[in-house]
Amino acid sequence: MLLWIAIVIAVLWLLGFIGNIGGGLIHLLLVIAVIVLIFHFIRGRSRV
Repeated sequence: MLLWIAIVIAVLWLLGFIGNIGGGLIHLLLVIAVIVLIFHFIRGRSRV
C-alpha cells in the first residue's frame, strides 16, 4: 500500500515538474514520496 502511495506521489511530482506548476509543493511531494519509500522498505525488512 505504501509503495503505491509513493508511486502516485512521484508521478504527480513528475507531472507538476514537467508542467512547471506548484512551485515548492512539487519538491515537497518528492520528499514525501522518498520518505514513504524508505518507510516501506524498513517495515518490509523487519517482517522477514
